Amino acid sequence: MKLNRRHTLGAAAALAVPALSAFVPPAAAQAKRAADIPLATFFAAANLSNAAFNPSGSHVALLVGGDGSKRRLVVLELATMKVTPVAAFKEADVINMHWINDRRLYLGSYDESRTEDAWRDPLGYAVDLNGENFRRLGWLRTPGRTPQPLGDDILYAYPTDDSEGWSNLKLFRQNTRSGAVRELDLAPWSVGLVLNQDGDAVATVTERGEKAQLRWRDDPKGAPGQWRVLQEWERFFGAVVWPLGLDGEGKLYVLTRAQRDHQALYTLDTKTGALSERPMLSVANFDMDPQLLWRDQRLVGVRVTADARTTVWFDADMKALQAKIDAKLPATSNLIDVPAQGASPWLLVAAYSDTRPQRVFAYHRETDKLTLLGNERSAIDPATQSAMDFAPYKARDGRQIPAYLTLPRSAGDKPSKLPLVVMVHGGPVARGPSWHWQPDVQFLASRGYAVLQPEFRGADGFGWDHLSAGFKQWGLAMQDDLADGVLHLVKQGLVDPGRVAILGGSYGGYAAMMGLVRHPEVFRCAVNYVGVTDLDLLYGASWSDLSPLFRRVGVTRLLGDRVKDAERLRETSPVHQAHRITQPVLMAYGRRDERVPIEHGERMRDALRKHNPNVEWVLYDKEGHGFYWKENELDFWGRVERFLAKHLAPKG
Repeated sequence: MKLNRRHTLGAAAALAVPALSAFVPPAAAQAKRAADIPLATFFAAANLSNAAFNPSGSHVALLVGGDGSKRRLVVLELATMKVTPVAAFKEADVINMHWINDRRLYLGSYDESRTEDAWRDPLGYAVDLNGENFRRLGWLRTPGRTPQPLGDDILYAYPTDDSEGWSNLKLFRQNTRSGAVRELDLAPWSVGLVLNQDGDAVATVTERGEKAQLRWRDDPKGAPGQWRVLQEWERFFGAVVWPLGLDGEGKLYVLTRAQRDHQALYTLDTKTGALSERPMLSVANFDMDPQLLWRDQRLVGVRVTADARTTVWFDADMKALQAKIDAKLPATSNLIDVPAQGASPWLLVAAYSDTRPQRVFAYHRETDKLTLLGNERSAIDPATQSAMDFAPYKARDGRQIPAYLTLPRSAGDKPSKLPLVVMVHGGPVARGPSWHWQPDVQFLASRGYAVLQPEFRGADGFGWDHLSAGFKQWGLAMQDDLADGVLHLVKQGLVDPGRVAILGGSYGGYAAMMGLVRHPEVFRCAVNYVGVTDLDLLYGASWSDLSPLFRRVGVTRLLGDRVKDAERLRETSPVHQAHRITQPVLMAYGRRDERVPIEHGERMRDALRKHNPNVEWVLYDKEGHGFYWKENELDFWGRVERFLAKHLAPKG
């Protein structure tokens, strides 16, 4: 069966998003069988995990590792291609970095000696690009990039919580050489902000009670507290108007759906609060998730997500350069970064596909030369990896369900009767990964499994109608969407109906357990990682990191009334339906998880073991709501590999 390989849909409005080139290496080009690739190769630390221009585009900072050492920071001088080691820690990775100015960098790291903490606050540091004048700055949760360099200063917002669990950012400016700190004016109850070119907060989103507001300050140098309300909406699942950036002419760009089903990019009049009559950019059938791209305080392009990540350029020269680079790299999606200021001839190109981990190139406009700077995972041969396709299907009530389907390369040109793993993302008000190389998906495909990643109703990123259709449908229509994806593939002849597993973490772990409850005829086994098992605990658990207000208001909107809908909540809670689960189950939880505390897993485990002999359980002492420690991630996927091999083996 020939599949339709679509990776980028068109943008609405007058702007067209260029289609990505589809490329499948011929089978004869395979260097070795994917099944021979060790598990650890897929989940190994990245060789190159980040690359960023300094403001003028003369140097590139790179986070490198993957060679047995901790991730470290180096700087490349583009004119000479000289690499300078800048910062490294013996016991911890450098986890992030950005440029403070042309000569100085911020970097963050975790203090891994603080093993008593479930969630670690990052330590902040600053260093010159030659590795000198290294200074610790303190515990900085959200160090911000400023539109223009502020000398040697950085801004950072530190979130605090009051007794109701409301976020409350405080904004600080710190000199990275002297360490001097001063607090800046920010509207009370702020959860997000936009800075002007001087590093002053001028737009902010505030949340208090059940309302959220977009606020604006006309005179950032004036008296504190002069914030005007421009827009207001319902805090939980309202029509958000989120500020994204301010150009050199004072034009404010915002993301909102503004009476539309899908979010789009608008401009907003800061005097009246009125939105532009039409969006300046939208993407048909998708909420775009935009990243604004600037050059000399001018918006030159927007990176958006359709079924893949791509860039819409407003600048004619950048459009032409995109076409030129795409011709040089026809097998990948190529995301271009430009220096923030000046006339540097250099561009950065991040090139990737579904079968190829990201590579980073430097491109010189004048010489038309691409220079490879690094490969995210050099041990992965694209010729052994499996193609991932955007493959939507219809649910039983006619709703279109976006989905991604990966078929194992070993199945050849005419795949049929394959074992299938349905991989369910968390949230559920979230979007799963879009089209790119994914270690867990490729690992499963290398072992011969097809992988379906459905964007069930209730998922974010596909419009308000799709998201809100999931309200009060946990374990019901949301669950049917998953089963209907399997039935669709079975009908096509791609999947063996007797060899289907369901796997997921967080909400995905909940869906995995409910899959065995609701559709035991569809799913042969399940893998539940940190999954919710009792919906009632989402309302009242005092140890949860969900705020009291969200548990009272937001959870009610998502799930229903705790009292009036108690019977339905019980019927759709796996722990109360454990007696109906007879299929094999693998469950894994983190002892320090504050989002889904281990009570969910322990009670589910105990209820299942009363009658089900095929329950595997693992508790990771040092983990929270996700994997931080590499040895635990490898252990988990090793267990998954053995579990699926045992329970999805051909019958007979």
